[in-house]
Amino acid sequence: MKILYCAIDQQVPGTRGGSVHVQAAAEGLAARGHEMHVLATMTGRMPAESRVSWHTLAPPLGSVRLRLTRAPAVLAIARSLQPDVVIERYHNFGGEGIRAATRTGALAVLEVNAPVVDYPGSPKRALDRTLIVEPMRRWRDWQCRSADLLVTPSATILPRWVPRSRIVEIEWGADTARFHPGAGGRVPFPIEPGRIVAVFAGAFRRWHGAQHLVDAVRRLRDRHVGAVTAVLIGEGPELPAARRAASGLEGVVFTGAVPHADMPAALAAADIGVAPFDPGAHPPLALGFYWSPLKVFEYMASGLPVVAPAIAGMRRIVEDDREGLLYDPDDPGGLAASLERLMDGAERRRLGAASRARAVREFSWARHCETLEAAMSNALVRRGSGNA
Repeated sequence: MKILYCAIDQQVPGTRGGSVHVQAAAEGLAARGHEMHVLATMTGRMPAESRVSWHTLAPPLGSVRLRLTRAPAVLAIARSLQPDVVIERYHNFGGEGIRAATRTGALAVLEVNAPVVDYPGSPKRALDRTLIVEPMRRWRDWQCRSADLLVTPSATILPRWVPRSRIVEIEWGADTARFHPGAGGRVPFPIEPGRIVAVFAGAFRRWHGAQHLVDAVRRLRDRHVGAVTAVLIGEGPELPAARRAASGLEGVVFTGAVPHADMPAALAAADIGVAPFDPGAHPPLALGFYWSPLKVFEYMASGLPVVAPAIAGMRRIVEDDREGLLYDPDDPGGLAASLERLMDGAERRRLGAASRARAVREFSWARHCETLEAAMSNALVRRGSGNA
């Protein structure tokens, strides 16, 4: 298939989940023999071995709210390429890829990673209602109606009227060839003999819960448990608060942002992967934990036992006492207790081996692309198109 992937608000290459997703999915589909063209905000040169044709196209003034003004440019590229499939990464103010697909006759695929439907108390919903005709809802509904396929980690974030036959529920993944227990390279934190490294990697947003890891280490220190070191990788709006919470606390390291190319070595040097999500801090998650957390898949691929709250979204990825430990999110000491249990090396090895095995089996980008390819091929056959 010839595929045009429209993700113009994503910076590629980049360190954030969306950037990694776009690059991994594009390269994965290209590796399966498809001709891939990607529209993105290009921030640097791609590796020489990339099989993807990368095209620079960014939202005007860098604003995602102006994405749709790029519709004429996207349509011109689509008419030039004549793709079999157009994939668009959904955004409230997007739709340029779906428009191009409908006008060129390509299969329209809408990749949805954030809610299309409004969550309870949504300010956007209140604003839409004041405009009487609800233009934002109507535009979102048009995108969903026009898509031949909607690809998402969870159908709960799509309108209920979307036919199940057009929905492909699929998790994100990890590059299990690059992320593995023996990955070498630069490690962005000191390695001290005898210390157990519990790593957090993320964008430091409120619902990522980085501060919960700091609080857990403080609880362990209060009980004179000193073998666990917390390493927090990344940057974002909650980083200053996490630093303040760690003030005066021994054994907490902040690395700042780390290039994604260095992450395999960083995770291979750790012992435990922590994902202390706090869904209550992010109102859209009232719809359900629709997140498909890149960090968790990369922890698992690296052979790390995962410590996370026992919420529905995490239970579909990590089985408690099999690939990791899921603690009660209402128990203030639950995270610390899980870390203390994983001071046992045999327990870490048991859970870590199962974690790696499941990542390879179910959560690799290769498996993600295989599932996506099958869905698109079947949809083209149903439409009576040719070169599926």
